[in-house]
Amino acid sequence: MKKKLTILHTNDIHGDFLPVRGAFGMYKGGLSRLSGYVKKVRSEEENVILANAGDMFRGSVIDSEFMGLSTIELMNILAPDVTTIGNHEIDYGIAHLLFLEKCARFPIINADLYITLNNARLFRPYLNIEIGGMRVMFIGLLTEEVISSTKSERVIGTYINVAEAAKEVGIIADNYRTKDTDILVLLTHIGIEKDRELAALLNSEWGVDMIIGGHSHTFMEEPEVVNGIPIVQAGTGSGQIGRFDIVYDDEKKKIVDLKWRLQPIDESTAPVDPTVEQLLQRYKTETDAKYHRIVTTFARELTHPTRIQETEMGNLYADLLQEDSSFDIMLMGSGAIRKKAMGPIVEYQDMTENTPFDDKLFMIKVTGNEFRRMIQYVMRDEAWEGHTEFYQFSKGVRIVYRKSTHKLEELSFRGREIEDGDEYLIAMQTYHYNNFEQFFNVPFEPIKQRMRPRVVATSVNNIVEEYFSTHKGLDAHVEGRIVILD
Repeated sequence: MKKKLTILHTNDIHGDFLPVRGAFGMYKGGLSRLSGYVKKVRSEEENVILANAGDMFRGSVIDSEFMGLSTIELMNILAPDVTTIGNHEIDYGIAHLLFLEKCARFPIINADLYITLNNARLFRPYLNIEIGGMRVMFIGLLTEEVISSTKSERVIGTYINVAEAAKEVGIIADNYRTKDTDILVLLTHIGIEKDRELAALLNSEWGVDMIIGGHSHTFMEEPEVVNGIPIVQAGTGSGQIGRFDIVYDDEKKKIVDLKWRLQPIDESTAPVDPTVEQLLQRYKTETDAKYHRIVTTFARELTHPTRIQETEMGNLYADLLQEDSSFDIMLMGSGAIRKKAMGPIVEYQDMTENTPFDDKLFMIKVTGNEFRRMIQYVMRDEAWEGHTEFYQFSKGVRIVYRKSTHKLEELSFRGREIEDGDEYLIAMQTYHYNNFEQFFNVPFEPIKQRMRPRVVATSVNNIVEEYFSTHKGLDAHVEGRIVILD
């Protein structure tokens, strides 16, 4: 007997709750239309599962103002059948995440977060969904970056590489996948590159049928098949949703037909869910009064189109944080700048959404040799996939890197080539300071012995807001601080 199953999936929504006006004046995305599409499919198809591959949080003031509680309330209406944890679910702290889980009326799974004291898992590792006479098993896996987000919470651990994650899939499959399991889905938040590595390591006897992923914000036209396993993602935001239409043969005990598409969410494809819309407007009314005030103006719209090159906004932020400071060079995490464009009018909402990771600023002293090794590691081949840490540098720094030879052809500061014996005071945000060795591949102990690391600011956004409020008509240009050849 053949049975039909539809799996809808989202990932990396990042608080993208409100629609945006696109081409020809048509509104695209928004959580109310996303929910409307899900309800539409649930009414049209007999067997429908909605899965979310992590990073519901961060990206909007509606999320950050209520520390994710608003997101959970909205997602409760959307009613996913299964959700896994993304690295940004950890942003408000593990304890707060566990509180949010209690508020969620949908299951959250993760196989690799555990308490180091007794190896007890924080979440259920898998979920079996019985639907239409089929049993569909989901296993949740998280990026190793969770370690980066929980450095201060030493009681929390995770499996830190793909090989160990694959082994964990085997353990769960061997122990809990039974003859009644018809379809096995990995719900991951490790990025497309790691998904490929994971798929290649999976034993066919474990019976993994597909990988639904997130984290790298990958838009796909069709599934990527590795080791016979289709891998999919649904980009980022609420402007689209992934859709599997599956035919399962109950007698042959296998999928006999599988189609996937990335479905746009707009006025032509999805009705508005009035319940979600009403709740959204309530939250929006509460935040508008606080966040819709002008903090500055730019000379023009400034852009940050990608995280793996020098950008206008990257230069602006790195420079304003370094100006009148006690350090020489600001390393601004490219991923800490969240908007692709901002201005010329900048409201408080724009400012806080653009730099939502408002943490401390640390100053350390490095040698020229250490700085060169740091930059060499940042520029490694993996960086061009777009999901490793990359940086924007304050004025005076010039980097010329050739991909084909993996060589730094120039590394200078204020017109002078950086020598091994030079010393520089550099600054970075807490996240990068806490994960210095992982992000730069340079031992941290000698750096701490050379000079005690110092907190030079307790709030990055306090500096940004003060600078914005006292400077109007701000402008910035790409100046050749970072030049990538080949």
